[in-house]
Order: sequence, then structure tokens, then C-alpha cells
Amino acid sequence: MNLPNRLTVARLVMVPLFVVLMSLDHVVAYGFAYVVFTTASITDYLDGRIARNRHMITSFGKLLDPLADKVLMASALVMVMEVPELDVPGWTIVAILAREFLVTGARSLAASEGTIIAASNTGKTKTVIQMVYIYVFLFFAIVSRCIQAWAPEFLDTFAPILRGASLGGIVFVAGYTVYSGIDFARANWKTLNLGSQE
Repeated sequence: MNLPNRLTVARLVMVPLFVVLMSLDHVVAYGFAYVVFTTASITDYLDGRIARNRHMITSFGKLLDPLADKVLMASALVMVMEVPELDVPGWTIVAILAREFLVTGARSLAASEGTIIAASNTGKTKTVIQMVYIYVFLFFAIVSRCIQAWAPEFLDTFAPILRGASLGGIVFVAGYTVYSGIDFARANWKTLNLGSQE
């Protein structure tokens, strides 16, 4: 297994650690979870860059890298839904996960026919937008807890702004994620034989 693929596997291994830390519902645990998520995201950048620059692109990597991204992001989005400082409606996460399951299933179907569908630019942008959402709003959830502990007089102003911004942000993320799924289906319609008649 080459270096890019090892980094991808490492990203998958970090997911359970992130979930456990987020489950502890404590500002310190959230802080460590933020570090784990950041580290996992860095591996996402590095594995692709190394694979391209060193000509280490493999079919295994093409298949596993998008899957690792989806597992990481699905875990992160589900866990931030439980953060009380944020407003993340369940329907937005359902829409995001539905797109991810459908695209992953389509990739598996194509792979069974000997075709590897690499991540598109729209799909990569979708992943970046999702990661930015987690970075920004998990960070501000941690900030909110620090304000609650050290300067509670500012919480009445900060808390509703954070909840409103997190709601607007996740609705945008869900919308773009669904759009990227539609774009994936359009681009790979013939490859997947979705229009064929039996």
C-alpha cells in the first residue's frame, strides 16, 4: 500500500476517535475532536496531492478516497447535529446523507462493471464546503462554551447569532450537496446505463 492510500486509511481510523470525543459533550473533548477533524482533513489534502505529484494514483485510491471523505463528513455532520449551541435540522443531514449513499452506491455499481468513477470538481467543492462548515461552527460552538464559562453576560447576544448562522450555513451546505448529486448523475448517466431499457 503506497503512502497516499495509507493516509486515506488513517483518515478512516480517525473517524471513531472523533465520534467518541464529540459524544463526551464537554468543551475540552470538543477541542480535541476539532484537532482530530483538522488532522483528518489535512490527510485528505495530502493524499491527493502526493498521489498526483508522485504518480501514485491507483484504482484503490480512487475508490477509497471519496469513501473516506464521506465517512468522515457523515460522522461530523451527525455529531454536530447534537451540539446544543447549533441549529442543525435533521432534514438537512438526511438530504446530505441520502446524496452520499446514492453516489457511493452508483460508484460501487460502476466498479462492479470495471469502471472507476473519480470525484468530480463539483463533488470536491461539496466536500470543501462541508468541511468549512464543520471547521467554522464547531469552532464557534467551542467559543460559545468558553463564553458561557468565562463571560456569560455576552451569551445572550452571541448564542442566537450562532444558532441563526449555523442554520443558514447547513441549509446552504445541504442545497449544494444535493446539487452536486444531480451533477454527478448527469455526468455519469451513460456510464451507469441509467437510461437503458431492459
